[in-house]
Amino acid sequence: MIKKSESGILVNIKIVPNSSKNDIIVEEEFIKIKITAQPIEGKANKALTEFLSKTFKIPKTSVEIVKGETSKEKTVFLHVLDTEKQDFIISKLTKQ
Repeated sequence: MIKKSESGILVNIKIVPNSSKNDIIVEEEFIKIKITAQPIEGKANKALTEFLSKTFKIPKTSVEIVKGETSKEKTVFLHVLDTEKQDFIISKLTKQ
């Protein structure tokens, strides 16, 4: 689900486009991220990148979708070198 490395954090997520609001929901099997954008022409992926960037206070260029570009199940890599920032992100992604 979440793997921490020296260069960042690898996160498996399930995206829910067309939601009423942007939100992160932590479930036992996976992390669900609700996005208001529609899954048309990459709009949901762009909204996901912007939402994660804003939520974790990291540049948009630090958010990379490495797997699942056209799927609801995605693997996202957050390029974050600062270990304190990594811990902050992991705590946000694991809170119930």
